[in-house]
Amino acid sequence: MSKLRQIALIAFDGFQILDITGPASVFSAANDALGKPYYQVVTVSAKGDLVSSHSGISIQSQSYKSSKLASIDTLLVAGGSEDGLEALSKNEPFMKWIKQTAQRTRRYGSVCTGAFVLGHLGLLKKKKVATHWGSCQKLATLYPEAEVDANALFVNQGKLWTSAGVTTGIDMSLEMVAQDLGTEIANVIAKRLVLYAKRPGYQSQFSPLLKAQESAEPQFLKLVEWLRGHLDQNIDIRRMAEQAAMSERTFYRKFTQCFGETPRNYVEKLRLENVRNLLSSKASLKQVALLNGYSTAAQLTKAFERKFGISPAHFKKMYSY
Repeated sequence: MSKLRQIALIAFDGFQILDITGPASVFSAANDALGKPYYQVVTVSAKGDLVSSHSGISIQSQSYKSSKLASIDTLLVAGGSEDGLEALSKNEPFMKWIKQTAQRTRRYGSVCTGAFVLGHLGLLKKKKVATHWGSCQKLATLYPEAEVDANALFVNQGKLWTSAGVTTGIDMSLEMVAQDLGTEIANVIAKRLVLYAKRPGYQSQFSPLLKAQESAEPQFLKLVEWLRGHLDQNIDIRRMAEQAAMSERTFYRKFTQCFGETPRNYVEKLRLENVRNLLSSKASLKQVALLNGYSTAAQLTKAFERKFGISPAHFKKMYSY
């Protein structure tokens, strides 16, 4: 029998339970899909025994000092409450073990706010990383040498894997399984866990529309609603400036300041987001193109591939069961 790949999930009092149970379910489901053991999942804590999650549910764990821990293949740190993360960061022996183990493993990473533990250990330097949207600014401030991607569901940078909030740990784990065992096995797991789809890391935590609602000025909120209803039309700076009741120069400056990107780029994001939604329908690629302001399917394909790295046809196939 070949050696099992051991998956160590780091827990602590106050951890987010889905950050542990989500990845654990994916790796155990991989064993079921294969019909034989391939992964061995272990939950690791400082003292072992029961560890209490933020929701009050406790799970059994092994101490990091346990002799039962074999050569660890993958190490993932769960997120959790601020108090729990702070207490963990002050446990110097356990933190030292996490760092040394991460450096030895084939891959390591975090789920949600577990990224703060890796940052504290200096493991995020010069890396692009993800964490929960509500913690992105804090992570970037505390660890400026890391490039925090506030949009990605998860990010893979060599050995390092980091994911955004809660259920994205499942997406990241599925991608790990896909790399280990192939996309077919990962898709079988997605079906068994009754997931809508195996979402790639490039998908955003939030759509451009929701980002607009979070920080935009009132006139821009109205503009975004207008844009959504006119994606099939030719939309230029002049039309958008008219809707916002501004001169073109003022509109361009204020819009770019508000959204952090040009009006043209923002409109394309709205269009391509809508394209992704429509690809799950029965509409043809040509119809989808016309509904979103692309004159031909070829023009849409070029824009879609530039944004997401895959063709609309391949995307549709990936998300069709």
